[in-house]
Amino acid sequence: MAGCARGVPRRAKHVKVPRKEERELRCFRKRRYRSQGDALDAAMVAGVERHRKAYLCPHCRLWHLTTATS
Repeated sequence: MAGCARGVPRRAKHVKVPRKEERELRCFRKRRYRSQGDALDAAMVAGVERHRKAYLCPHCRLWHLTTATS
């Protein structure tokens, strides 16, 4: 079996799920953009468009930039 030692499944590492207040605080600290295009334009002006992507925030319903992972 893949991911198992001696046929015993590995336990998933405990991942702390952020509370509502923590998620809202993350949103509060980020810049907000009215549209995806505005967010991507801001990344382009800053010269980091290849390293950022825009996403729609479920808390404020506006757009934020995040680091793009390959």
